[in-house]
Amino acid sequence: MKKLNLGCGTDIRYGFINLDIAPINGVDVVHNIEGNPLPFENDTFDEVLCQDILEHLEYIPVLKEIHRILKKGGKLKIRVPHFSSSNNYRDPTHKKMFSIKTFDFFVENSGFGRNYYFDFSFSKIISRRIDFTGGIKYFLYNWLIQITFGNKAKLQNIYELTLFSRIFPATNIIVELVK
Repeated sequence: MKKLNLGCGTDIRYGFINLDIAPINGVDVVHNIEGNPLPFENDTFDEVLCQDILEHLEYIPVLKEIHRILKKGGKLKIRVPHFSSSNNYRDPTHKKMFSIKTFDFFVENSGFGRNYYFDFSFSKIISRRIDFTGGIKYFLYNWLIQITFGNKAKLQNIYELTLFSRIFPATNIIVELVK
Protein backbone atom coordinates (compact mmCIF):
# COMPACT_ATOMS: atom_id res chain seq x y z
CA MET A 1 0.00 0.00 0.00
CA LYS A 2 1.22 3.46 -0.87
CA LYS A 3 0.38 6.05 1.80
CA LEU A 4 0.75 9.83 2.07
CA ASN A 5 0.92 11.81 5.30
CA LEU A 6 -0.14 15.25 4.01
CA GLY A 7 0.97 18.24 6.07
CA CYS A 8 2.76 15.96 8.50
CA GLY A 9 4.66 18.60 10.48
CA THR A 10 6.58 16.71 13.17
CA ASP A 11 4.20 13.70 12.99
CA ILE A 12 6.57 11.66 10.81
CA ARG A 13 5.08 8.22 10.07
CA TYR A 14 6.92 5.10 9.03
CA GLY A 15 5.49 3.53 5.87
CA PHE A 16 4.15 6.86 4.62
CA ILE A 17 5.50 9.50 2.29
CA ASN A 18 5.62 12.45 4.68
CA LEU A 19 4.88 15.79 2.98
CA ASP A 20 5.08 19.23 4.59
CA ILE A 21 5.81 22.85 3.68
CA ALA A 22 8.68 22.92 6.20
CA PRO A 23 11.92 21.01 5.64
CA ILE A 24 11.67 19.25 9.00
CA ASN A 25 13.82 16.21 9.71
CA GLY A 26 11.94 13.16 8.39
CA VAL A 27 9.88 15.03 5.78
CA ASP A 28 10.24 13.21 2.45
CA VAL A 29 8.66 15.85 0.18
CA VAL A 30 8.79 19.59 0.89
CA HIS A 31 5.85 21.23 -0.89
CA ASN A 32 3.37 24.06 -0.36
CA ILE A 33 0.00 22.43 -1.05
CA GLU A 34 -2.01 25.63 -1.03
CA GLY A 35 -2.50 26.84 -4.60
CA ASN A 36 -0.14 24.23 -6.04
CA PRO A 37 -0.86 20.81 -7.50
CA LEU A 38 0.43 17.93 -5.42
CA PRO A 39 3.66 16.55 -6.95
CA PHE A 40 2.22 13.09 -7.63
CA GLU A 41 0.64 11.31 -10.58
CA ASN A 42 -3.08 10.54 -10.75
CA ASP A 43 -4.23 7.44 -8.86
CA THR A 44 -0.98 7.05 -6.89
CA PHE A 45 -2.06 6.47 -3.28
CA ASP A 46 -4.13 3.88 -1.44
CA GLU A 47 -4.41 6.13 1.63
CA VAL A 48 -3.97 9.82 2.40
CA LEU A 49 -3.80 11.05 5.99
CA CYS A 50 -4.74 14.69 6.70
CA GLN A 51 -4.45 15.43 10.40
CA ASP A 52 -4.77 18.99 11.62
CA ILE A 53 -4.06 20.63 8.27
CA LEU A 54 -7.31 21.42 6.43
CA GLU A 55 -8.32 24.08 8.94
CA HIS A 56 -5.21 26.06 8.01
CA LEU A 57 -6.01 26.55 4.32
CA GLU A 58 -8.56 26.85 1.56
CA TYR A 59 -9.30 23.16 1.67
CA ILE A 60 -11.63 22.56 -1.31
CA PRO A 61 -8.84 22.70 -3.94
CA VAL A 62 -6.74 20.48 -1.66
CA LEU A 63 -9.55 17.90 -1.43
CA LYS A 64 -9.78 17.95 -5.22
CA GLU A 65 -6.04 17.28 -5.47
CA ILE A 66 -6.26 14.48 -2.91
CA HIS A 67 -9.12 12.98 -4.91
CA ARG A 68 -6.93 13.12 -8.04
CA ILE A 69 -3.98 11.29 -6.45
CA LEU A 70 -6.06 8.66 -4.62
CA LYS A 71 -6.65 5.33 -6.34
CA LYS A 72 -10.24 4.23 -6.84
CA GLY A 73 -11.26 2.71 -3.52
CA GLY A 74 -8.48 4.65 -1.77
CA LYS A 75 -9.14 6.14 1.68
CA LEU A 76 -8.82 9.71 2.90
CA LYS A 77 -8.49 9.96 6.69
CA ILE A 78 -9.17 13.44 8.06
CA ARG A 79 -8.92 14.99 11.51
CA VAL A 80 -9.98 18.62 11.94
CA PRO A 81 -11.11 20.66 14.93
CA HIS A 82 -14.84 20.62 15.62
CA PHE A 83 -16.44 24.06 15.33
CA SER A 84 -17.02 24.12 19.10
CA SER A 85 -13.34 23.52 19.91
CA SER A 86 -11.55 26.38 21.59
CA ASN A 87 -8.54 25.52 19.43
CA ASN A 88 -10.36 27.25 16.55
CA TYR A 89 -10.18 30.55 18.39
CA ARG A 90 -6.77 30.19 20.03
CA ASP A 91 -4.80 29.40 16.91
CA PRO A 92 -4.54 32.46 14.64
CA THR A 93 -3.57 30.25 11.70
CA HIS A 94 -6.95 28.49 11.62
CA LYS A 95 -9.01 29.72 8.67
CA LYS A 96 -11.89 27.22 8.64
CA MET A 97 -14.24 25.45 11.04
CA PHE A 98 -15.99 22.12 10.52
CA SER A 99 -19.22 20.36 11.39
CA ILE A 100 -19.79 16.61 11.41
CA LYS A 101 -21.69 17.11 8.12
CA THR A 102 -19.12 19.30 6.32
CA PHE A 103 -17.57 16.46 4.36
CA ASP A 104 -20.97 15.18 3.18
CA PHE A 105 -20.83 17.93 0.56
CA PHE A 106 -17.98 16.05 -1.12
CA VAL A 107 -19.72 12.68 -1.31
CA GLU A 108 -21.87 11.67 -4.27
CA ASN A 109 -25.58 11.36 -3.53
CA SER A 110 -25.08 12.69 -0.01
CA GLY A 111 -28.57 14.15 0.25
CA PHE A 112 -27.51 17.79 0.25
CA GLY A 113 -28.17 18.04 -3.49
CA ARG A 114 -25.20 20.33 -3.97
CA ASN A 115 -22.84 18.04 -5.85
CA TYR A 116 -22.96 20.50 -8.75
CA TYR A 117 -20.62 22.83 -6.84
CA PHE A 118 -17.67 20.50 -7.29
CA ASP A 119 -16.30 18.54 -10.24
CA PHE A 120 -15.13 15.69 -8.00
CA SER A 121 -16.75 13.54 -5.34
CA PHE A 122 -15.86 10.71 -3.03
CA SER A 123 -18.00 7.57 -3.18
CA LYS A 124 -18.85 7.37 0.51
CA ILE A 125 -18.04 8.17 4.11
CA ILE A 126 -17.16 4.98 5.94
CA SER A 127 -16.76 6.47 9.40
CA ARG A 128 -17.21 9.72 11.23
CA ARG A 129 -17.02 10.65 14.84
CA ILE A 130 -16.85 13.63 17.09
CA ASP A 131 -13.98 13.39 19.55
CA PHE A 132 -14.35 14.87 23.01
CA THR A 133 -11.27 13.35 24.62
CA GLY A 134 -8.33 14.92 22.80
CA GLY A 135 -5.93 16.40 25.31
CA ILE A 136 -8.27 16.29 28.32
CA LYS A 137 -8.73 12.60 28.96
CA TYR A 138 -8.93 12.92 32.70
CA PHE A 139 -12.35 14.62 32.81
CA LEU A 140 -15.09 12.04 33.36
CA TYR A 141 -17.71 14.10 31.53
CA ASN A 142 -15.59 14.00 28.36
CA TRP A 143 -15.88 10.22 28.29
CA LEU A 144 -19.60 10.31 29.05
CA ILE A 145 -20.22 12.81 26.25
CA GLN A 146 -17.98 10.75 23.93
CA ILE A 147 -20.01 7.61 24.57
CA THR A 148 -23.31 9.46 24.15
CA PHE A 149 -22.65 11.65 21.09
CA GLY A 150 -19.33 10.65 19.56
CA ASN A 151 -20.25 7.84 17.17
CA LYS A 152 -24.02 7.93 16.66
CA ALA A 153 -25.12 9.94 13.59
CA LYS A 154 -28.54 11.05 14.90
CA LEU A 155 -27.10 12.04 18.26
CA GLN A 156 -24.24 13.90 16.57
CA ASN A 157 -26.82 16.08 14.83
CA ILE A 158 -28.65 16.69 18.09
CA TYR A 159 -25.35 17.58 19.74
CA GLU A 160 -24.49 20.17 17.09
CA LEU A 161 -27.97 21.70 16.90
CA THR A 162 -28.43 22.21 20.63
CA LEU A 163 -26.71 23.82 23.57
CA PHE A 164 -24.83 20.60 24.21
CA SER A 165 -22.18 21.75 21.74
CA ARG A 166 -21.75 24.99 23.69
CA ILE A 167 -21.78 23.43 27.15
CA PHE A 168 -19.59 20.43 26.24
CA PRO A 169 -17.30 21.55 23.40
CA ALA A 170 -15.77 18.83 21.25
CA THR A 171 -12.12 18.59 20.28
CA ASN A 172 -12.04 17.09 16.79
CA ILE A 173 -13.99 15.56 13.95
CA ILE A 174 -12.52 12.38 12.54
CA VAL A 175 -13.81 11.30 9.11
CA GLU A 176 -12.83 8.60 6.65
CA LEU A 177 -13.83 9.01 2.99
CA VAL A 178 -13.44 6.56 0.10
CA LYS A 179 -12.80 7.56 -3.49
